[in-house]
Amino acid sequence: MNRFLGAIRALVFVAVASVSLIAAAQTPAPPEIAARSYLLLDVTANQILAQKDIDSQIEPASLTKLMSAYVVFDALRARKITLTQTLPVSPRAWKMPGSRMFIDPKMQVPVEDLIKGLIVQSGNDATVALAEGVGGTVEHFVEMMNAQAKALGMKNTSYKNPEA
Repeated sequence: MNRFLGAIRALVFVAVASVSLIAAAQTPAPPEIAARSYLLLDVTANQILAQKDIDSQIEPASLTKLMSAYVVFDALRARKITLTQTLPVSPRAWKMPGSRMFIDPKMQVPVEDLIKGLIVQSGNDATVALAEGVGGTVEHFVEMMNAQAKALGMKNTSYKNPEA
C-alpha cells in the first residue's frame, strides 16, 4: 500500500511539474521597449506583466495634458463649467510656446473648442486657457491636478504645470 501511495505521489508531482513547465514556457519575455521606464499591468488580475524602473522619476511630457483633461472633465461633470461656456484667452495662454491651437486675447473661446485644442492639437495655449477658466489661476489648477493625482493613488507624481 505504501508503494502504491508513493507511486501516486510521484505521478501527481510529475503532473504538477509538467503543468508548471508548460505555464512557464507560455509566459512571454518582457518586450524590448525604447523607454527609460514602463509598466505593463493586467488590471483584471492585478498582476505586473512587465516592468522597467517603475519608481524612477521622469518628465511626464504630454501625459500631463491627460491629467489636465481629467480635471477639466471633472469640472464639467460637477457643472462648474459647460461645453458651450466661453472662456477668455489671457496673454499667458496666448504666449505659450510649443504646440498651439492659435487662440489670442481678443477671443472668447467655447470650452468645447478648447478641449479639442487640448486633446486633438495638444495645444499648450488651449490647456492654459482651460486651466485658468477652471482653476481661476494656472497655479491653483496645478494644485487641483496634484490633489487628483493623490486621490488616484499616484503617490510619486508631482505636476508643475498643466501643459508640459
